[in-house]
Amino acid sequence: MSQGTMTVSSLNTKVKSLLETTFMHVLVEGEVSSVTYHNSGHVYFSIKDKESSIKCVMFRSNANKMKFRLERGQHVVVNGSISVYTPRGEYQLLTVSIEPFGQGALALAYEQLKEKLEKKGYFDSARKKEQPKYLKKVALVTASKSAALQDMLKIIEKRWALLEIVVIDTLVQGDKSAAQIAEALAYADTLECDAIVVGRGGGSKEDLWAFNEEVVADAIFNLNTFVVSAVGHEIDVQISDFVADLRAPTPSAAMEMILPDQNEILYTLSEMEERYARVMQQLLGNKEQKLKAFSQEFQRHSVSRKIAMMEKEFENLEDEFKRVMQYQMSQYENRVKPLEGDLKDKLAYALHLKTTELKTLEEKMKLYNPKAKQKEGWGEVVMNGKRVDLASIKKDDKFVITDTKTKLEVLCFDRNEI
Repeated sequence: MSQGTMTVSSLNTKVKSLLETTFMHVLVEGEVSSVTYHNSGHVYFSIKDKESSIKCVMFRSNANKMKFRLERGQHVVVNGSISVYTPRGEYQLLTVSIEPFGQGALALAYEQLKEKLEKKGYFDSARKKEQPKYLKKVALVTASKSAALQDMLKIIEKRWALLEIVVIDTLVQGDKSAAQIAEALAYADTLECDAIVVGRGGGSKEDLWAFNEEVVADAIFNLNTFVVSAVGHEIDVQISDFVADLRAPTPSAAMEMILPDQNEILYTLSEMEERYARVMQQLLGNKEQKLKAFSQEFQRHSVSRKIAMMEKEFENLEDEFKRVMQYQMSQYENRVKPLEGDLKDKLAYALHLKTTELKTLEEKMKLYNPKAKQKEGWGEVVMNGKRVDLASIKKDDKFVITDTKTKLEVLCFDRNEI
């Protein structure tokens, strides 16, 4: 080897020492030209400008801290140091952090996740659950020692003290807060509550960031219980607000939005009671009138009434019949009286005639009585039930001869004229 020459390895080693000591902390602006997320968790990418490009690597420990996802075409500022791979004589930018150019990393991460979840249908109004009208049990997912919880409890006491409250304590900021919030939401969903309120009070964008994490969005989306997102102040809008069934500007406002005002309820109940009493009074009055009408109708058509009416009709008919009969009898009596006198006269005359006729017959009977006419040695001759003369009797005729004492049945043996 001639004087002044060196090996490739020696050169690369010197270059490595020079570059790595010279460029220990650099900020490089450029456009992402390629990016690969490796299964190991490392991120390999390149950035470029109009004339050149440089390879970059971000190891898993730093990549896990990224709030947004690196994509081709993004204009970024890379913070890192130069690292040389001696065996191939290649250098790359060993990346510690990346910021979007002109905007914060949190803002970009927010927009990326919002766009992703919107495409998945997380924000669709059709899938949002209807708000229960009257709540009996509510789960509050927040920090148990937070001012936000105390504010919510005050509103509950004021508006609807009958509410059953389940407080599920959880971290609401920090690296582990998103996972804890997701677990707390899943647990609250098993408690058979009418609603779940998840949130916290105001703070910086970093303080509220847990509610912009995808794991929290997934947990809210998968809930079967009506859920309210109440994070920060009115100007703070989180990803959880878009996914939840209802967004409240503050935790206190959430309670006012989902709970009825007990004073309004009492006033409404009082009005309803009065209206109900009026309606019932009116209904009872109408029913009473109908009942009276039905009772009168029933009385008119009842069997006892009909029997009484028939009895009355019979009495009237009987009275009328008696009156008519009396009239007819009086008419007949007036007619009969003259007839009665005439009848008596006719009967007397007829009786006189019959009496006279009877006397005449008696005299004739006495006159013609065989017993009276009978003389000794004389008898009455009867043949075939008729009195006959002896001159009419012929030979062999049978006849009867009677006197006052004796009856003889005789056969004529011979007949001679005298």
